[in-house]
Amino acid sequence: MHATYLHACLRYEQRETATNASLRERFGVDPRNAATVSRIIKDALEEGFIKPFEEGQAKKAARYLPWWA
Repeated sequence: MHATYLHACLRYEQRETATNASLRERFGVDPRNAATVSRIIKDALEEGFIKPFEEGQAKKAARYLPWWA
């Protein structure tokens, strides 16, 4: 989860948002195993490390920011 938070911070500084796809790329996870990254994102959201870019956003196109952004 800490790596997910740091990834969101880095993407924010680059004026981008973290996504399931960007995390899969960073962690080297095959797209067929996207559920693994989705679970990590869910856990990071619950722990407050990251927050949704928009409330009510669609799961498929979800974007995330660090908690402080």
